[in-house]
Amino acid sequence: MSNRKAAAKSKSKPDAAATVADAWTQADANRLYNVDRWGSEHFSINRKGNIQVCPMPTEGTQIDLMEIVEEARERGIAFPLAVRFQDLLKHRLKAICHAFDTAIHKMNYKAPYRGVFPIKVNQLREVVEEIIEAGSHHHFGIEAGSKPELLAALAVHRDHQSLIICNGYKDAAFIRNALLGSKLGKQVIMVVEKLEELYQICTLAHELKVEPMIGVRVRLGAKGYGRWATSGGEDAKFGLSTTDIVQASHYLHAQGMAHTLRLVHFHVGSQVPDIVTIKRAVREAARVYSKLSKMGHALGFLDVGGGLAIDYDGSRTTFDSSMNYTLAEYARDVVYNIMDVCDSEGVAHPVIVSESGRALVAHHSILIVEAFGAIERDPIGKPISVGVADHKLLRDIDEEYRGLHKLANKKASSEDQSPWMETLHDAQQIKEQAQQMFDFGLLDLETKARIETVYWQIAQQLVGHFLGKVDAPEEIAEIEYSLADQYLCNFSIFQSLLDHWALGQLFPIMPIHRLNERPERAATLVDITCDSDGKINKFIDFKDVKRSLPLHSLKAGEPYYLGIFLVGAYQDIMGDLHNLFGRVNEVHVFLDEDEEGGYYIEEEIAGSSISQVLALTQWETPELTRLMKAQVDAAIKSDRVKPNEGMKLLSAYEKSLGGYTYLALNGGK
Repeated sequence: MSNRKAAAKSKSKPDAAATVADAWTQADANRLYNVDRWGSEHFSINRKGNIQVCPMPTEGTQIDLMEIVEEARERGIAFPLAVRFQDLLKHRLKAICHAFDTAIHKMNYKAPYRGVFPIKVNQLREVVEEIIEAGSHHHFGIEAGSKPELLAALAVHRDHQSLIICNGYKDAAFIRNALLGSKLGKQVIMVVEKLEELYQICTLAHELKVEPMIGVRVRLGAKGYGRWATSGGEDAKFGLSTTDIVQASHYLHAQGMAHTLRLVHFHVGSQVPDIVTIKRAVREAARVYSKLSKMGHALGFLDVGGGLAIDYDGSRTTFDSSMNYTLAEYARDVVYNIMDVCDSEGVAHPVIVSESGRALVAHHSILIVEAFGAIERDPIGKPISVGVADHKLLRDIDEEYRGLHKLANKKASSEDQSPWMETLHDAQQIKEQAQQMFDFGLLDLETKARIETVYWQIAQQLVGHFLGKVDAPEEIAEIEYSLADQYLCNFSIFQSLLDHWALGQLFPIMPIHRLNERPERAATLVDITCDSDGKINKFIDFKDVKRSLPLHSLKAGEPYYLGIFLVGAYQDIMGDLHNLFGRVNEVHVFLDEDEEGGYYIEEEIAGSSISQVLALTQWETPELTRLMKAQVDAAIKSDRVKPNEGMKLLSAYEKSLGGYTYLALNGGK
């Protein structure tokens, strides 16, 4: 259960007349979008009003994100665009290893830390290889949960002191390939998810004459907390019950293979926001580890799984999109609780293994999308002229409107909410009376329209007054949502933000430029798919979940770019092909002190072409071209088109098949 309300309290769309003279500073933008909290040490706003990225805080190089955008445009790279900061991956990996190494040293823990990267979080080769390279000094390994992932892991794994952890259900082919790794001298640990796997591992190991390294996943009583809580607990999809574990121990002893049980594993859930949940699970798993050790197994490894959270909203709470602990606290609590339980049981300290994929890769990737239009819901219009001959309800609501202007000029009343809210409530009553009279045929359509226009003018003034106030009433937030525009953005939520659509996962979203200007619109975001669910109307906030996002008015002929941050975990892989929008273009950015800006774009990876996504659904390019050529030939023969025109049409069609699946805006291809 969330410790925060689900209702929104956004802070945008002020009245232009009331705020035009107000200064807007970098600090204001920072507070509005909460950058200094979710951005941690990696993201901030510079003096130009642009978002800047610091991949390696220890080196201090700040990269203006708009410079990346401009260079991409100069190279003809179309948007949407994923920007990956590979050095940020290195920093996150080193930070996790450093946190555990520091805790181990300070507590005099008697075994090392060995992290592994769960490939399922981001299987892209460039990401995996960067992690392997950055983690070589820390003997950082890989976790694989399927046959394709295992085959990739075996090929790129080089360090025989690092681990390959095999999770997930396994068949004979999976087990044979894992044992192949063992024959090559790799430390491949197969984690048993059900007893039948254990029997098959032992049989195949005997057949191939190789000694396996076996682990067991424990189905803990401790249950996770947050959106992914069902990953753990007694009803979890994976893992062995206490009875199963005892039976597995007896079986290994009977086979003379008790010494091959090397690891105890558990997984309490992804994105665990509450440290108490983690402490409880670690202690329970450490107790199981200790008892198994005393049953004659030469264990040595305790895998605490994933769950290390990301503070997506910066609130530092137990809300689903946050976390109430730091990386250092997480490492200290894992080390301490394992040590405390093992010491009490008289068991040697195990090597600590963790699978913190989200915390490792989420920060390194930013999705940049372009807003190219807006469906505005600005009902202010021209001022309404009201005379004594007009309907009483119209005169009454006009009086409320005029009273609101007088109230706005009284600075002493600005801290007192009650007069403002009283005006709102009176206006709401008048609007409701007008609707009732209209329903009974006692009010004409034109008068009803004029009353509603004045009502929305009042609402607009109220939203502007409460801009940025942390104590803004919830009624104001609801009105603001009603006033929000829809900004049309060139991307697909189903491809690039599937967790938001499917699970309601929140991501930091904000403009990456013009942050030295006051945002005067409130908006939701809609994508270019032909689906009403292709929208974002929930945004991070310090206290609650906002239903609209403060944005700037679009300027004719000027691109407007939004950044969607912390998307490096899962989003690259889980996206679907709704409307056949494929993978987006991407660039990889590396730091280099010899470059003028301190960085360079090392690699461009083209997103999916139209022909590629069509081929995935059995629409092959040669066949499509053949079918179109036949139709063009027929049109030429019937004299509907001239031969030269027909050939141009066919050429344009063939060229389109090689194009980008997203919209071509501002010179993009």
